[in-house]
Amino acid sequence: MFAWFGKVNFSPYTKVAEFADHLKDGHLKGSRCRKCGYTTFPPRADCPECMSGEFEFKEFSGRGKLHTYTRIAAAPSGFEDEVPYTIGVVDLEEAGRLLAWFGPTVAESDIRIGMDLQVVPRIFEESERIKVYYTLDKPGTTWGKT
Repeated sequence: MFAWFGKVNFSPYTKVAEFADHLKDGHLKGSRCRKCGYTTFPPRADCPECMSGEFEFKEFSGRGKLHTYTRIAAAPSGFEDEVPYTIGVVDLEEAGRLLAWFGPTVAESDIRIGMDLQVVPRIFEESERIKVYYTLDKPGTTWGKT
């Protein structure tokens, strides 16, 4: 499940593991508390508002506005072969924030705080293990395999 992201989660079990399955299928999902209706991204199994453990997955549009961004020139371990790269934090239309790499449809020179963006689920299948991730692209960009 979470191994599809390329980094292994050492937790033996999580109630939101299905999130990775949805992302692999091209669906961006957050969670909605069945008790109080609190909605969040990333999905949470336990509501931060009422502490209920009853939740359901909620489809998100992936639309959002750029909150902040940075260009990485000195990468952390495991990402040295990727530099330089630019990542951003997006305030999602429905709720929550998301951190992701900028996709091929956004030129670095066009990046502006507050710009409209589309979160696009991606699958990188060139390696033995499926890698699932998402990118920040121009509004209207649709999901596709890399």
